[in-house]
Amino acid sequence: MTKLPTVFVSHGSPMLTLEPQHAAHQFLRQAASHWSRPKAILAVSAHWETAEPEISATARPETIHDFYGFPPALYQMRYPAAGAPDLAARIKTLLDQAGFRSTLDPERGLDHGAWSPLTLIYPDAGIPVLQLSLQSQLGPAHHVALGRALAPLRDEGVLIFASGSLTHNLRLLDWRGQSGVMPWAQEFADWMHDRLTSRDDAALIDYRRQAPHAVAAHPTDEHLLPIFVALGAATPEKPAERLHASFTMGSLAMDSYLFA
Repeated sequence: MTKLPTVFVSHGSPMLTLEPQHAAHQFLRQAASHWSRPKAILAVSAHWETAEPEISATARPETIHDFYGFPPALYQMRYPAAGAPDLAARIKTLLDQAGFRSTLDPERGLDHGAWSPLTLIYPDAGIPVLQLSLQSQLGPAHHVALGRALAPLRDEGVLIFASGSLTHNLRLLDWRGQSGVMPWAQEFADWMHDRLTSRDDAALIDYRRQAPHAVAAHPTDEHLLPIFVALGAATPEKPAERLHASFTMGSLAMDSYLFA
C-alpha cells in the first residue's frame, strides 16, 4: 500500500458545513483528491482535551454536537461512520511503546472538529473514524512526539487527520465580515507558511515566542496543537504543501496543509 500523507485542516465554525459560499467549504468538498482513499481515519481534533492521551474505541461513534446557539439544522446532522476498536488497540500499542501512558475510551463519539470537515470530505461516511485526544497543557513538542509514535500508521492505510485552526481568537473575529483580513492574522499565517514549507520544525515548536502576534492568533494552544501531530508523523525535513488558504470573519485563517 502507498504511504499516506498526514493532513491538517482548519475546520472553522460548525456552520461551514452549511455554507457553500465559503472558499474553505468548496476546498473541503474536493480535498480527498489530494490523497489516496484510506482504510481508516485517525482524527486529532482541537475539541478533545485530556490529561493523558486517550483513543476512542467504540464501534459506533455518536455524533457529538459540542456547540451552542446554532440553527436547528446543524443539530440534526449525523455522521454515521463506523468506529475502529481494533485500530484503537493498535494505536495504544504504538503509544505505549513510545513511552506514553494512554487509555482507550469505549464511549467517546466524534466531536465537530472531526465530523464537520469529514462531512464535506467524505460525505458517504464510508470510512471508519476514531479520535485521539490532545494534552493542551503539554505544548507543541509533546504533540510532535505523539505524531512520531503514530507514523507507522501511514504505511497501514490510516490517514492521520489533524483538525484545528491556523488562527483562533474568537474575541477578535469580525462576526459581520466587513473589515477584510486583519493584518496581524495574515502575518501569523504567512509566518506559519514560511516555516512549514521550509520545515523549520524548531521554530514551529517555539512558535509562541517566535511567531508574530502568536498570542493574538492563539490565546490558548489547543486549536494549533493538531498540526504538530501531523508534523511529527510526517517525513522529516520534507516540506509541507499548503492545499488551501482563506479567511473567514476577518481573522479566522482556514489554511490546510498536507505533509508527505
